[in-house]
This record gives sequence, structure tokens and C-alpha cells, in this order.
Amino acid sequence: MKLMINNIVLLPILIPFLGSIMLLLLPKKIIVQRIAALCFGILLLFGSGFLVYYVHVHGIQVVNLGSWKAPFGISIVADMLAALLTFTTSLLVTVVIFYSFYSIGKPRERFLYYPMILFMIVGVNGSFLTGDIFNMFVFFEVMLMASYVLLVIGGTEIQLKATIKYLLINVIGSAFFVVAVGLLYSMIGSLNMADISQKISTLGDHSYGMLSVVGVLFLFVFGLKAGVFPLYFWLPGSYFAPPMPILALFGGLLTKVGVYAIIRTFSLFFHQETSFVMPLLSILALLTIVLGIIGAISYYDMKTVLIYNIMIAIGVILYSLSLMTRESLNGAIFYLFHDMIIKTALFLIVGTIIAITGYSSTKRFSGLMSVKPALSWAFFIGTLGLAGIPPLSGFIGKIFIVEGAFDSQHFVGGTIVLVSSLFVLFSMIKLFTKGIWGVKEGTFNLQVSYKRMMIPIVVLLALSLSYGIFTDAIYPFIKQAVDPLIDPTIYIHAVLGE
Repeated sequence: MKLMINNIVLLPILIPFLGSIMLLLLPKKIIVQRIAALCFGILLLFGSGFLVYYVHVHGIQVVNLGSWKAPFGISIVADMLAALLTFTTSLLVTVVIFYSFYSIGKPRERFLYYPMILFMIVGVNGSFLTGDIFNMFVFFEVMLMASYVLLVIGGTEIQLKATIKYLLINVIGSAFFVVAVGLLYSMIGSLNMADISQKISTLGDHSYGMLSVVGVLFLFVFGLKAGVFPLYFWLPGSYFAPPMPILALFGGLLTKVGVYAIIRTFSLFFHQETSFVMPLLSILALLTIVLGIIGAISYYDMKTVLIYNIMIAIGVILYSLSLMTRESLNGAIFYLFHDMIIKTALFLIVGTIIAITGYSSTKRFSGLMSVKPALSWAFFIGTLGLAGIPPLSGFIGKIFIVEGAFDSQHFVGGTIVLVSSLFVLFSMIKLFTKGIWGVKEGTFNLQVSYKRMMIPIVVLLALSLSYGIFTDAIYPFIKQAVDPLIDPTIYIHAVLGE
């Protein structure tokens, strides 16, 4: 028992890894795969939930693999931010697995669908928990390899085209990742992120130029994966192609891994470099918001509008990071978890609408409210949550972010973040009035497993509402997550034991 407690940090990585290996041995037994995948998802949820509790009570947890002490060995580190992210990931993957039973189709399930989901979660959780910058690259590649398979499952023409683009973009990003890590290692002589942060603080002024170059390279690599301007060009086409359960995972998780990597590396490595890297991040984040708004209000296709809303959220989170104040980082972390939950819920809602109507464009149908009122109102509640209307979860994060911007005299940026909520609401209400409301038009498939598909949707919307209502209970966890971002020495001392 003591050994298990000491290695609890590894549970969010080991559980999906063992689950994916087991499911690979049963490729054709669909029912067994469904039950096993859901069981591993629930087990992962309990394991990561216990990790959140343990970190909250006992502080940052560190496991040094092979008993090699940091910075010489590979460290797996669970601070509150990483623990909360693994818990949210576990929650989302569990509900998406359940939703997939009634939406993805047996032909796709036979092609290693559930093992690849769990294998992708190994990479996602590993990226959140690693304390080694090169190991982050390794977990990124694990995540990406599984995502390539998930993106191409089904073999449709649009999926194959999107996969080629997605593959090429990520291969380029991975190459630059290695270059950035190599440059950083040549300067510091270490790959442990805590050790790098400690040694960067001792560098002289003559090293700030090269440090800025490394910061730009990391911003390019992680910004490419997150979809930051001008590196977002691959996102709308690639994310439009896969089936909705896969798109829900990609939209809720994969872009957030890039966002997390920027938060972690910039708060540890570049928090003192405020002359170039942080202002650049601020400008690119605001441009990402503006471009996301233009895309979101320009389309009537539900999938496309939601994909551009991913960009808006990424811009909001990264802009608040660039301010590096307590209020702005509180807002960034609040908003990050909100967006993961509400985006996944909305993608599942849209997937259910597409299953019933046969189309993702609201120009092809209307009057869904008269046929499926519960689904229609779920879409409306999700819209309010996405726009940050109280008491849903997006409101608190936006308030913190705007407060942090105005307190830092960043009035233009704060105003853009504030106004973006109105455009988000407009982009979604436009879909609601065109396709959900109005006179019934189009053919509706009423044989879809509608009630069962609504279960994960209701769970996520209830969580979004609870996240907004019980802010006071959640705030201590958010504060504990933000503390190492504001004061990197907390992270450094936990990992290096100094």
C-alpha cells in the first residue's frame, strides 16, 4: 500500500497504458472492448481524482524513475495544475467512450478505436505530468501517433486528406521541438524543467538574446499544436474531418495540451524574459481571438463554428498567461477547465444533432425544437456556458482575466476579451435561431439512440453549471494550481528537494 501511495503520480499514465495493451489483444470483440474501455475510464477517473485529493493535502508529488534523483533522472511531477488536468481528461474520455457506444459505429470500433483512445490518453496525461522537457516531447509523440490512427479511422476521403495535412504539420512541429530542446540543453546542460528554471535565473544578460530565440521556438512548436495565430491554418480542416466523438476529444483535449505546454514552459523558463517573448505571446493571443471571432461569425456550419470558438478560447487563455499576474492566471486556469468541459459537451450535442438531421449546416434544416426539445435546450444551455453567461462556468474565468488585464493597464486586450464573449454568443445564437428554432424543415431520423446519447451531455452540462455555482469550493484548488506559476521556486523545491 505504501509503495502504491508513493507512486500514485504514475496512475494516470499506467491505467490507460495497461488498458490499451489489454484491448489490443481483443480487436474483434466489440462488446468486451466497450465494457473494458468504460471500466478503465472509470478506474482512471477514480485514480486521477485521488491524485487531486492527495496533492491538495500533501502538496506537489514527485516520482523519480529508476531511483535516479533529479535532475539526473526522469521526474514525473504532479502539482495541482497537472493533477486537475489529468482528472478533467479522465472525466472527458470516460463520457466520450460512453457516447461512442451509440455514435461511432461498429466498423470503426473494429479498427482499434478504444485502444487508440486510451493510448492517446497515455500521451496526454504524460505530457501533463512529466517534469522533463525531452520526456514531454516523447509523450507528445505518443499522443500524436494515436491521434493519427483516430483521425483516419473510417478511411473516408475527407479524413485521408485531413490526416495527411495533420501529419505533415505535426512532423514539422516535432522537428522544431527537438531543435528547441537541443538549443536549451546547449545553454543549460539539463533537461529537467525545474533544474532548467533554476539555472536560467543565474544566466547573465548576454544570454537573454539566445533565450528569446528558444522562447520563440517553443512558442512556435506549442502554438502550432494549440492553434495560435498564424499557426492555426491546419485546425479548421483537420478537425472538421473525424467523427464527432473523436472531434470532441481533439477539441476538448489535444489543443489544451499545447496550451498547457506553453503555460508550463513560459512560467518556468521565460517568466523573467518580459522584453520580447511575453509581449509577442500577448499580441499573437489577441490576434488569435480576433481571427477566431471572424471565423465563428462567418459560418452556419455547427462544427466549423465550434472549431473557430476553440481558437477564441485558446487566445483568451494565452493572453491571460502573458500578463503573468495572480488575477490573470486565476482566470486562465478557471477558463481552461471550463473550456475543456463545455467544448466537449457542445461537440457531443452537435454530434447528436447531426445524427438526427443528417447535416452539420443549419442551412439544411430547422425546427429541431419541435422534434427534440431536450436536445435543443441542451444546445442553448451549452451556448450560454460557452459565452460565459452566469451562473455557468465561463463567467468566473472571464471576470478574473478582464480584471487582471485592466489592473495591468492592458485596456485594449481586456476589452477584446470582454467583447469576444458577445461574438461567441452571437455565433452560437445564430445557429440556434436558424436550425433549432423556427418552422420544421428537413427530414429527421427519429430512430437514433437519442436518450442514451443525452446521458454524457447532461453530465457535462451539470458539471459546467456546478463549476460556476460552487466557485468558492473550487477556488482553493485553482489557487494551489496557480501558486507554482506565480512563484516557480515552489515547483523547483518540490522537484529538486532544495
